[in-house]
Amino acid sequence: MLTAVVIRSGEALQVRLISSESSEEGKEFNPEECAFKPEAPTATECDPGPSPIIPEMKELAWGAGSFIVFALLMRFFLFPRLKKGMDSRYNSIREGHENADATRTSARSEVAQYDAAVVAAKAEAAKVVDAARATLETERQAAITAANARIATQRDAAMAAADEARAAGRSQVESAVVDVVSSAVEVATGKRPDGSAVSRAVADAMSAGVR
Repeated sequence: MLTAVVIRSGEALQVRLISSESSEEGKEFNPEECAFKPEAPTATECDPGPSPIIPEMKELAWGAGSFIVFALLMRFFLFPRLKKGMDSRYNSIREGHENADATRTSARSEVAQYDAAVVAAKAEAAKVVDAARATLETERQAAITAANARIATQRDAAMAAADEARAAGRSQVESAVVDVVSSAVEVATGKRPDGSAVSRAVADAMSAGVR
């Protein structure tokens, strides 16, 4: 069975194919023939080389350094700016809520004031209506009283005028009746009767007829 052996000499690599049986039987170990030279001078076999899984110290150093730099940036630069932005956003939201609460409270106060003003306006309107109704009633009663007074005055004047007309007509009727009776008596007796006696008789007769 052949075995590939890589020999590194400076920057050049040499690959040799040797039989495993011959290499295992009494061949002297030569570190120069190893791909990775052993660190110990008394080593009897080649160094297996770096592990593909386990990181080297420089890789750990670079990773730790990067993490420390990132942590420092987060602690002293990125996180304060992020916290400042979050605080500003929180303060803005809280201020908005406070303004909304204040606006809501102000609106409720204005609504309560409006309701109170409406109630006061209704009460004032009721008072004005009652006062106007009372004024109209007073004026109506005064107008009725004045109209009744005018009617009574006109009735009294009409009655007085009727009485005067009645009296004037009666006197004229009495005068005419006296003349007629006097003429009739004069024709019947040939002598003119006393005017005063005839007037009294006619007046008594007319008064009795009126009653």
